[in-house]
Amino acid sequence: MSDTPSFTRLTDLAARDVGGAVVWANDEFFGEKEALIRPEPSTFSPHTFGHKGQVVDGWETRRRRPGGPGVEGTEHDSAIIRLGIPGVVRGVTVDTAFFIGNYPPHARVEAASVPGFPTPADLLAAEWTEIVPVSPLSGDCEQHFAVEAAAGTGRRFTHVRLAMIPDGGIARFRVYGDPVPDPRFLAGVPVDLAALTNGAQIVAASNMFFSAPENLIKPGESRVMGEGWETARRRDDAGDWIEVRLAAQGVPAVIEIDTANYKGNAPDHIVLLGADRPGEPAGSDWFEVIGQTRVLPDYRHRFRLGDARPVTHLRLEVRPDGGVARLRVLGTLTDSGLAAVQARWQDHA
Repeated sequence: MSDTPSFTRLTDLAARDVGGAVVWANDEFFGEKEALIRPEPSTFSPHTFGHKGQVVDGWETRRRRPGGPGVEGTEHDSAIIRLGIPGVVRGVTVDTAFFIGNYPPHARVEAASVPGFPTPADLLAAEWTEIVPVSPLSGDCEQHFAVEAAAGTGRRFTHVRLAMIPDGGIARFRVYGDPVPDPRFLAGVPVDLAALTNGAQIVAASNMFFSAPENLIKPGESRVMGEGWETARRRDDAGDWIEVRLAAQGVPAVIEIDTANYKGNAPDHIVLLGADRPGEPAGSDWFEVIGQTRVLPDYRHRFRLGDARPVTHLRLEVRPDGGVARLRVLGTLTDSGLAAVQARWQDHA
């Protein structure tokens, strides 16, 4: 366990804003289970009491007593989270922020791959793999746990189960990893090649001062400025940029660059470059996809491409700086791209 391991820079597969959901918990008397996967940090307002006690921004269960409530045959509390983006889990974070005299002394994490639309009963009966053994926790802090290879690192999981032993409160739970999309939903149909949910990833960005670059390719609409990618103000003649590795090699047909909610801080111009380097990082072999174009604040800009070339990477340049809410790339996978997605699926089955 370390303070800031590299896996925390990967996608949070369980976050609510990528489609995650807490589908079951055996107890949530003091704090609702859904708080576990809220993307924003936990908060606390002292002396705010409801009819069950102090209002908390986290999942908190009642004190366990012999013969008390809970799932029969268990000696601890647990919750099941459906991953918004199924994938390979590389590490987890258990955050006990503001839980000081009521945090659980230990936690354990398990994972399962359950296809279709399982009910809580189906999940409770599923085969689970331990990916983080019973580990000690401290109060009011983030605790990071890497998932070792022997614990099934290479498998694609759809659900995780967090156990707090024996009871208490956990503010937030993060599940970091690599998305592994199902190729059946990418074959033969137009898809968003840049969508995080389809396996695209941010590989580099010149600046991430105000918000995370990954926001640019998250699902759904950006509701406020903080849900896009925004850079610091530049005081030179250069520009900012962000690079996206697409889900796989594909041919883009429609590009959408959305500056929603960026009104006094949208870029003045954008340029979009592409590169085709299957299996490799993008290098200096960029070619122009969209030439320098003036953009408007708080506006959804759409571009229909003509004879587009296959690409594996895109580089969005904002000049000189500013914020972009979303980048969408509607297109189709090439035969080579689909084969790569299918191979990845098989490798992590």
